[in-house]
Amino acid sequence: MSRIDATAEKTDIIDLEQVRGLIADDMSLVNSLIETSLHSEVGLIDKLGHYIINSGGKRLRPVVVLLSARAFNYSGEQHINLAAIIEFIHTATLLHDDVVDASLLRRGQKTANQRWGNEASVLVGDFVYSRAFQMMVEINSMRVMEILSEATNTIAEGEVQQLINRHDPETSQASYLEVIRNKTAKLFEAAAQLGAVISDRTEQEEQSLAAYGRHLGTAFQLVDDVLDYSSSSDELGKNVGDDLAEGKPTLPLLYAMWNGSEKDSAIIRDAIENGGKEHIESITSSIHSTGAISYTAELARKESQLAAHALDKLPPSEYLDALYALARFSIERQF
Repeated sequence: MSRIDATAEKTDIIDLEQVRGLIADDMSLVNSLIETSLHSEVGLIDKLGHYIINSGGKRLRPVVVLLSARAFNYSGEQHINLAAIIEFIHTATLLHDDVVDASLLRRGQKTANQRWGNEASVLVGDFVYSRAFQMMVEINSMRVMEILSEATNTIAEGEVQQLINRHDPETSQASYLEVIRNKTAKLFEAAAQLGAVISDRTEQEEQSLAAYGRHLGTAFQLVDDVLDYSSSSDELGKNVGDDLAEGKPTLPLLYAMWNGSEKDSAIIRDAIENGGKEHIESITSSIHSTGAISYTAELARKESQLAAHALDKLPPSEYLDALYALARFSIERQF
C-alpha cells in the first residue's frame, strides 16, 4: 500500500472543504489582505482586479502556503502575506494568459479581457504583479525574494515555451512536461517551499516541500488537460476544446496522434498546426479510443504519489494530513 493510500485510511480529511476548514481563520485573513492590497485609486484597476480575484477560484496555492507553514507549527504572520502574494502572482498570470490565448471564458464567466479589453487586462496584470513584489519587500527576507523572483521568471519562461510549442505537432512528451513544470508547477513549488522557509526548517525539509509542490502542480495540470476533453463547459469553467482551438499540443492530443489510425492522426496533426474545433467530435473520439485519457490520468496519479512520498519524513499533524489530502484531490476530480 502506498503512503498516500495509507494516509487516506487514517485521516478524516476526505475533501477540499475539510482542508479549508483547518485553515479557515488564516484564509479569512488572506482574503482581507488581498482585498486591501488590491485597492487602487485608479477605478479600472480596482474594478478589473476585484473581478478576477473574486471570480470563484479555489485559491489552492495560498492553501498550500498556509498548510505548509502550519505543518511546521509556524505561529507568525508572514504566511498570510505570502499566501496573498502567491495568489497575486497567479492572478497576474491568468490575466496575461487569457490575453495571449484570446480566451473568452474562465471559471464559468467572461474573462477580464472579454469584458474590458486586452490592453486593460495586460496593464492590470502588470499592476497585480508589481503589487506582489511590493508586498515581498515588506517581508524583508532575501530568501523569500530569491524563491519568488525565480518562480516568476520560470513561469515567464514556461509561457514562452508554451507559445513556441503552439501549433507544433512534433512537440515531445518531455517538452510538454517541461512547460507544465515551468508554467504551472513552479508556483505550487514556491508556495510549499515558503512554508518551510519562514518556519526556519532544514534544507532537506525545505526541499521536501518544494518537491511536494512541484509534483502536486504537475498532477493538477495533467488532470486539467484531461478535463479539456472529458468535461462539459459548466464543469470545466471554460469552453471545452479551447486547447484544441488554440493549437496547444497537450498530452491527450499528442498521445491520440501517436497511437490513432492514420486518418485520425492526420486530422489531429492538422488541428494542432492550424487550430480550430471543426473536427472536435472525431478528435475527442480518437482521444478516448486510443486510451489517451487513461494514459494521461495515470501519469497524473504517479505525480500525485510522488507528491505524497515527498512528505514521508515530515512530522505528523492534521496539517500534514491535509497536504496528503490535496495530493489525492488533485487526481480525484471528475474525468
